[in-house]
Amino acid sequence: MYEVAIIGASGYTGGELLRMLLNHPDVEVTDITSRQYDGTPAHKIHPHIRDSGLVFTNKSPSDLDVDVAFTATPHGASMKIVPELLDAGMKVVDLSGDYRYRDTAVYEKWYGMEHTDKENKGAFGLPELYRDEIKKAKLVANPGCFPTGAILSSYPLVKNNLVDRIIIDSKTGVSGAGVNPSSTTHYPNIADNVNPYKISSHRHMSEIQQELHGFEDVKVSFTPHLVPVIRGIQTTSHSLLIKDITPEELREIYEKEYGGEYFIKLMDEGEIPHLSSVRGSNFVHIGGFEIDETGRVVMLSVIDNLVKGASGQAIQNMNILLGLDESTGLKHFGLHP
Repeated sequence: MYEVAIIGASGYTGGELLRMLLNHPDVEVTDITSRQYDGTPAHKIHPHIRDSGLVFTNKSPSDLDVDVAFTATPHGASMKIVPELLDAGMKVVDLSGDYRYRDTAVYEKWYGMEHTDKENKGAFGLPELYRDEIKKAKLVANPGCFPTGAILSSYPLVKNNLVDRIIIDSKTGVSGAGVNPSSTTHYPNIADNVNPYKISSHRHMSEIQQELHGFEDVKVSFTPHLVPVIRGIQTTSHSLLIKDITPEELREIYEKEYGGEYFIKLMDEGEIPHLSSVRGSNFVHIGGFEIDETGRVVMLSVIDNLVKGASGQAIQNMNILLGLDESTGLKHFGLHP
């Protein structure tokens, strides 16, 4: 039995990590930390987690002794914690943006802060693309929620040199904004609305660009919208072809790329992915496969932003780090309707 700790366990991602890890057959959660809720039982903050016996503590990283530590901490905080965890011999899955970039200068540009840990490099934690790198890593940088759906729905296009321009439109549930309310996420302000935000400057655009062949080979644009749902991200990608291809050939490319992937499900012809189908699950549903008369490919993807977009993918990465079947503890289907 492997022992794990969740550092910064009081948020939505911490709650989801707890929900799934407590049902994982091969791990035991021994520590959940929070400075704010030191001494508070887990169910007082996460009411769905009852009778776990877990209590929040304010342990420092040096006080932990586990096989894997999840750092569900804010951007800028992880880089102060992770080096100490690695030095103590733990493997780390970081859910912040601190280790997602190959070039820390890109991180500093988009996050507006100095990166203070340039020594430790993490494997980019998208198993469907980087499984071999994750297996050998000590530190895994869990991708952002928007990039997960956007990258997976477009990656086969850029891998096969089919497009040179991708325009990504994503709709996200309000839980993506985190547990602390604001005027932006106040229910009367989001109900009956579709609210675009950071329309050309969202930091996740740089992460998507990095993984879809850089800033020059393929031009990527991204705009997020907040919609009045709790969970889920629906992404529509519009990609401009530079080669002639039929919808049938397009589907064959995706089937070749993802046919063996447990968590990626390709929709049948004419079938549209629905948020409710993946809610609460680690699955990605991808559909579309349509090409219009201008040579525009339309691809659709849906994920649960708190699961495949955060905590579920973190557990998938943990499974790979520990040499377990990566679907262990994650095989549950979505909560439709």
